[in-house]
Amino acid sequence: MFTKILIANRGEIACRVAATARRMGIKTVAVYSDADAGAKHVAVCDEAVLIGPAAAKESYLRADKIIEVALATGAQAIHPGYGFLSENAQFAQACAKAGLVFIGPPASAISAMGSKSAAKALMEKAKVPLVPGYHGDNQDAEFLQAEADKITYPVLLKASAGGGGKGMRIVEQSADFKAALASCKREAINSFGDDKVLVERYLTRPRHIEIQVFADSQGDCVYLFERDCSVQRRHQKVLEEAPAPGMTAERRRAMGEAAVAAAKAVGYVGAGTVEFIANQDGSFYFMEMNTRLQVEHPVTEMITGLDLVEWQLRVASGQPLPLKQDQLKLSGHALEARIYAENPDKGFLPSIGTLRHLRTPAASTFEVSQSAASIVRIDSGVREGDAISPFYDPMIAKLIVWGADREQALAAMATALAQYQIVGLASNVKFLQRLIGSQAFSQADLDTGLIERHHDALFPAAAPVAIEVLALAAASLLLSERNAIKNAGSDPWTSTDGWRLNSNLQRRLAFVDGDKAETLDVMYEGGRWLLHHAQLQGENFRQMTVLHQAGNAIEISLGDRTVAGTVVREGEQFHVFYAGSHFTLGYLDPLLHAGDAEAEGGRLTAPMPGKIVALLVNQGEQVKKGAPLLIMEAMKMEHTIAAPADGLVEELLYAVGDQVSESAQLLVFKPA
Repeated sequence: MFTKILIANRGEIACRVAATARRMGIKTVAVYSDADAGAKHVAVCDEAVLIGPAAAKESYLRADKIIEVALATGAQAIHPGYGFLSENAQFAQACAKAGLVFIGPPASAISAMGSKSAAKALMEKAKVPLVPGYHGDNQDAEFLQAEADKITYPVLLKASAGGGGKGMRIVEQSADFKAALASCKREAINSFGDDKVLVERYLTRPRHIEIQVFADSQGDCVYLFERDCSVQRRHQKVLEEAPAPGMTAERRRAMGEAAVAAAKAVGYVGAGTVEFIANQDGSFYFMEMNTRLQVEHPVTEMITGLDLVEWQLRVASGQPLPLKQDQLKLSGHALEARIYAENPDKGFLPSIGTLRHLRTPAASTFEVSQSAASIVRIDSGVREGDAISPFYDPMIAKLIVWGADREQALAAMATALAQYQIVGLASNVKFLQRLIGSQAFSQADLDTGLIERHHDALFPAAAPVAIEVLALAAASLLLSERNAIKNAGSDPWTSTDGWRLNSNLQRRLAFVDGDKAETLDVMYEGGRWLLHHAQLQGENFRQMTVLHQAGNAIEISLGDRTVAGTVVREGEQFHVFYAGSHFTLGYLDPLLHAGDAEAEGGRLTAPMPGKIVALLVNQGEQVKKGAPLLIMEAMKMEHTIAAPADGLVEELLYAVGDQVSESAQLLVFKPA
């Protein structure tokens, strides 16, 4: 067994690998970029070495530098995690040439499965079922469109060297094909350095079911059951679970044996995942093989009681698989929710910023024992105070739960999500709560279009904010004002806590909930606060008393009710966590905004730092509302900036290839 390994990755997967290595008594070496100097993975490893600037191509993708660090620190092997160099055959070869063990499959297996088109040719020979499509080398746009027309629409364009949902487009009709192809190729070349695509029939209401396989260097290969990863947005997974709901023993065996056949066809060694598209009728087709450990591997660990990273280390050191196929047992049900810094209400636009406040449910960092009624596990690479930067994937954490059955796992996930508190950037926690609680997901009516199909239910119109939420925000504001005066001194003439000579203070607090204004009348009388709001249905005022405050946690009495929550103030925003939900209220400070001018019109700004990759209009061009104007690339994804109304593009302020900062004006637009 190894005594020291280098982890050629960052974030939660680097922390995850380090945890198992520490348990096994293996020393770890972290590598990091300038942007990650204070990152969690740097802190949890035994050694850490700076390898370059923030941009991944100058740091985490520098194979030569990583190998140099491994040799200099005495590491015997390199664990690539997922992403970055994990599926790079040249890197695996370079490790072997340098006398280092690559903790992954042979370079030949990576190459064979790295090209989706070549992999499908191999699978056809191995008699693994394939979706009808074109997987060849001819990349002429006219030819590919003709092939798509023959396959019949809708079709799916997919980057041959891709993964992670990048470089994929659904095309509904022939007229849209070339524009989608150009966008797909552009994203593919930027993400993978290869713009080759394949074209397949797009199945309606398919499920995404994948099989975890493991092979050793002695020729043995097993499957560790399946994961259902059907719930996706933009072809990227949101929720994963194991086992797949509705899976029969016969179908599980058929898919598992097909996955093992796929792995053996390329001489596979180590952990791999064979992904299938499955029809509602039970038929299934090979989609691709990911020649690495998957992001969603924890759900497999939870239902098998196994540590897959430990298996990787043992197999890479030459040991045989720890268990045979008939020794593998499936127990209970596990769910994983990917908690991202993104805004679901704005098309899942990634968010950047600092985690100013982070509270999570009580959890173990790694747990595979199933002795408890339910288990909560959090795999994360960030802590409170850390930043989510524009340079890397915006994942905050993976929240994993286990229960004796799916119903218990769903209940555990709902409880855990209700305890998550994130302030400092947008997150998808509230969306995940709606998704977990939706009728479609709770009843396992699953397919890859679930989010789009149930869009209205998952993105409901905002309900009026409850009086309890407003009262908690008001209590926090009033307490902070009182504490500020106490700290400043005891002069009663400068007090703002409510004291008045021969009268009672009456004051109106104005908040904004989304685009709706909420006003709360406050009266200070005899050392107590009285509140009035329209929701109180004609009552004059209701008494509010602060019962307890500890940091951001506040407990108040409101009339005859006790209300407890957490309130975090961030500038003019009050983040209220109450009854398992997160509410964001903007406070309209009358002094701060006195004299504000109207916002300048005609501006279209960058939603985040990024690069201009395409200009779709010309200066002086008249456009209709919703017309695409330009395309930005940010955080490895393309974002289209569209016209907010009919109007005139008066001036383009950037050219293709230009870098732009967040909120930079991109063009001058004159509405009609």
